[in-house]
Amino acid sequence: MSLPTIKPLSKSKNERKTENLVRNSLMALNYYDEEGTIAVEEQKSNSDAVRKLLKAASKSGKGGIGAPEFIISDIITPDIIVIFECKADVKDHASSRIDELIEGIDLSETDVDAVKRIQRFAADGALHYARHLSKEFNVIAVAVSGETKSSMKVSTYLHTKGAPRPSPLVTKDGKSINNIIGWSDYVEHATFDPKVQKLRFGELMSFAGELHAFMRDHAKLTESEKPLLVSGTLIALRNKAFSVSYHAHSPENLQREWMRVIKDEIRSADIPEAKKDNMVQPYSSIAVHPELGRATSQFPKGILHELVKALNERVWPFISVYHDFDVVGQFYGEFLKYTSGDKKALGIVLTPRHITELFALLANVDKNSKVLDICAGTGGFLVSAMHHMIRDAITEVDRATIKANGLIGVEQQPNMFALAASNMILRGDGKANLYQGSCFDTAITKAIKKHAATAGMLNPPFSQSDASLHELYFTKHMLDCLGPHGIGVAIMPMSCAIAPHTAKGELLKHHTLEAVMSMPDLLFYPVGTITCIMVFTAHVPHATSKKKTWFGYWKDDGYSVVRHRGRIDPDQRWPLIRDSWVDMFRNREVIVGTSVTKHVSASDEWCAEAYLETDYAHLGKASFERTVKKFLLSRLVNEAAESDEEIEGEDE
Repeated sequence: MSLPTIKPLSKSKNERKTENLVRNSLMALNYYDEEGTIAVEEQKSNSDAVRKLLKAASKSGKGGIGAPEFIISDIITPDIIVIFECKADVKDHASSRIDELIEGIDLSETDVDAVKRIQRFAADGALHYARHLSKEFNVIAVAVSGETKSSMKVSTYLHTKGAPRPSPLVTKDGKSINNIIGWSDYVEHATFDPKVQKLRFGELMSFAGELHAFMRDHAKLTESEKPLLVSGTLIALRNKAFSVSYHAHSPENLQREWMRVIKDEIRSADIPEAKKDNMVQPYSSIAVHPELGRATSQFPKGILHELVKALNERVWPFISVYHDFDVVGQFYGEFLKYTSGDKKALGIVLTPRHITELFALLANVDKNSKVLDICAGTGGFLVSAMHHMIRDAITEVDRATIKANGLIGVEQQPNMFALAASNMILRGDGKANLYQGSCFDTAITKAIKKHAATAGMLNPPFSQSDASLHELYFTKHMLDCLGPHGIGVAIMPMSCAIAPHTAKGELLKHHTLEAVMSMPDLLFYPVGTITCIMVFTAHVPHATSKKKTWFGYWKDDGYSVVRHRGRIDPDQRWPLIRDSWVDMFRNREVIVGTSVTKHVSASDEWCAEAYLETDYAHLGKASFERTVKKFLLSRLVNEAAESDEEIEGEDE
C-alpha cells in the first residue's frame, strides 16, 4: 500500500515561535527551577543512554543523530522521559496516518513519503523519537503546533518501555491531555497506566532478587536485617539533604549519617515519644555493621553507598508515586523466598497485595472509616485501606482526619513494628496509632478499643503451638475491639472453618458470621496453606441476627505460578474477577456452583464446598475427581481435629 504524496514543508511559518511557546509554558510550570531536580535539554542530551538511543534516530531515514526540540528528565523518576516535537503550522500537527502508527501498522521509514511524514508532522516525529527512546525509557511524547497561545494544539502520547507501539496518554478518568502540564502531572498519569504499573512492579520485584543477592554476598546481613536496611534507607531518602549528599560521605561517615537521619525523621514524625525509641532500636545493629562501613577495591565508597544508591535509583521513584503499594512488605516477602530457613517462622505469612485490596472493598471502607489491624505485620492492610479512604476524601480536612484517626495497628515483633511504622512514615500517614506489643495485652486492648474502629482486617499468625493463640481467638479479639456493628474481615487456614473448635461457639455467641469465601489453593505460594476469608458483624450475636451466612467459592483469582516469578496475574484478569467477587458478596448473590446461603451454627462446617449445589451442566470427569478429593480431604481434616481433641481430653 503506497502512502499519499505529502507536500513539502511550508516555509511561511516560524517554528521558533512554537518552541518559544513551549519554553514559556515550561518556565511557568517551574521546569527550570534551579533548586529542582528536573533537567530540560534542547536538541541534545547529556545523558549517555539518551544519546546512544538517538544516535540513529535522524528523521532523514538515512541513519545518523536525531533529536526532538525538548528532552526532559528528572533524577527522581529516572525511568520516565518527556520529549516535545514542535511545528509552526497547526496543519502540520499530525498526519492522516497517525492512528495507523499508534495501532502498530508498519509504515516503513525508508519509504520516501514516510520520511517526509515524520519530518513534516509534529505527532509523527514525536512518536518516531519515542520509538527509539522506549528501548530503555517510558516515553511521554508531546506534539505541539501553532505560533500563538490561542492557536496552539497539543497531543500527548505514552510509549511504554519495551512496548511495540505507543498509545494516547490519558488521565486516570480517561480524558485526553491536550495542553502542556507539570512534570508531576505527566508522571502521575503515566505511572497509573496499567502497562507502566505492571512493568514497574515486575522490575521492582526483579530488583528485590538482585538486592537480596548483593546483601547476602557483600553486606553479610541477616535475614531480619535486610528488610530493615531497605525501610531505613527509604526513610533516610525522604530527607532531601541526605538524598542529594549521601555520595559525598566517606564509608564510615555515611553509616553514621544514615542512622542520624533516620533518627531525625522518626523524631519529627507524628509518633508518641514512647514509641519512637522502640522504632529506632531495630536499626541500631545495621548502623554499626562492620561490612557496611568498609571500602573495598570493588566498592571504594563502601557497601552501604551502593545500597543507598541502588534504592534511590530503583525503589524511591516507585514508592514516591504508588502510595497504595506496600513496598516494604513486598520486599520482605520477596526476601523470604530466598531464606534457607522456615518460611513460616513464627507463623508469619504475608498477605498478597491484591488480597489486602480486596479486604478494603469487602469492608467497604470510606473517608469516615476507622480501620484496625491487630497483627499489622508490615502494614499491608493499613496501606490498602488508607488508599481507598483517601480516594473517598473530598477536602484536606478529610485527608488530615484519616491520617490522624483513621488507621490503628498493633504489632508485637520489634522488627516488624519498625517496618510497619516506616511504611506509614513513607506516606506521612497514620503513625500515631501504631502500638507495639501483644494485641492481647490489657493496656493495648484498652487503648485500641477507645478508637471504636468501624472495620477490622486480620491475617493472624498461622499454626501456633499455643492453643490460646489459635487463629479464631485472634479473630474474636479483633471483633471484640471493634465498635458496635463494625465489620471484621479475616483470612485464615481452611481448617479453622471446617474443623470443630470451641472458639467457633464463642465467636457466634457475640458476633454474626456474615460470609465465608474459599480462596485459591496456592494463594500464599510457596507456603502451601489453603485459606478462607471470613466476614463478621461485630457485637451482634449470630442467633440474634437470624441471618443466613453467605458462602462463596472463590478459587480462581486469575493468578498462576510462573517459574522464577512466583504467583502472578499474567493476563490481567484480577480487576474483573475482583469486581465480580465484590459485587457478588455485597448483593449476596446465589449462583449454582459458586455461591450459596445457609443457616449455620458453631458445629457446622463454614465453607462453600459443604453446601454448594452441583452445576451438572459443567460436570466432567475432572470436576468429579476434584470434588471427591476435596470431600476426602475435608473428612480427613475433621477426623484429625476430632482425634486431637480426644487426646487433649485424655491428657486433662
